Parts: sequence; structure tokens; C-alpha cells
Amino acid sequence: MFESLQKNPKIQLILGLFMGIAFGFLLQTGGVTDYNIIIGQLLLTDFTVVKVMLAAVLVGMPGIYLMREWGWVTLHVRSGAIGSTVIGGLIFGLGFGTLGYCPGTVAGAVGQGALDALVGGVPGILVGTGLFAALYPVLGEKILEKGPFPADTIPELLGVNPWMVVIPVAALIVACLAGLEYLGL
Repeated sequence: MFESLQKNPKIQLILGLFMGIAFGFLLQTGGVTDYNIIIGQLLLTDFTVVKVMLAAVLVGMPGIYLMREWGWVTLHVRSGAIGSTVIGGLIFGLGFGTLGYCPGTVAGAVGQGALDALVGGVPGILVGTGLFAALYPVLGEKILEKGPFPADTIPELLGVNPWMVVIPVAALIVACLAGLEYLGL
């Protein structure tokens, strides 16, 4: 269904831009670009961020597998490794802990006029991306690809039909969201 889009890089860029704008709009509408809400999540006093993320997974995960079942999309899962996960997690945590925003929420916060995100986040993303690109040839095989994961997805790891994972995880997410609401969090 999307084969003509996959063959047209310019349309993909334009679509990516509009999807990014929509993503930022939804983040802002959900409140997760607000510094106080993000800090509230880190202090476990406001669970708005968890609710938005769980709701996104609840919609996205079955949606992707449904589109795959119908032959609309093909999954292009990048293989993971312990090395890249540890390095990525440390960089993400350092940036998140320093500024209080992740890369997605920085863009949304800049869009709503947050100067701290503009002054701290945007240069951080640009410098971090540049450093990663410059160091990638050195880090690639020696560190980032160390400890490759045995499979690209959990269903592949377990050797089961993807729906054997998607349905229970979706049910677990619904239970978590209901639990958060029941507890008034």
C-alpha cells in the first residue's frame, strides 16, 4: 500500500515533517512538554508522562502489527546490542537528568516557547548528534555492537506469533492505566 511512498524520498521528508509537527502537538496537548510535569514524573508525584507513553504504546503496538498483517508495512527493526543500549541509556539519562527533557519533549517545549529547552536542549541535541556521528566509526564495532541481542523483537525471541505478545502486553497496559486512575495518580 505504501510502496509508492517508500520510493519517493521527498514525499517521505514532507510526511516526516508533518508527522513530527503532529507528534509535538500531541506531546504539548498531553502536557508532557511541561517541565513541571516531567519533574513530577521523575519525583513520582505526577504520572501524566507514564499515562501518555502507555497510551501511545497501547495504540501504536497493535496498530503496527495490524498494518503488518494486512501487508501495508514491513517492519525494519534495527538489531540491538548491550553496548549501544548502555551508551545510549547513559547519554539519554545524562541529558534528561541535566535539563529535565528528553529529545522529543525538548522539541515540543521549544515549540511552546520554553527558553530552557531552546537554550539548553537544542544545542545539546546538535552537539550530541555531531559527536555521535563523528565517533561512530570508532565506536561502532568496538563498543556499540558488543553483546548483540539474540533477537530483534520479543516475539522473535520467544518464537511465538506476535499476537501472543501484543495482546497480553496491551491487556497489561490497560490494567496499569486503570490502576493509575484508581489510585488517583
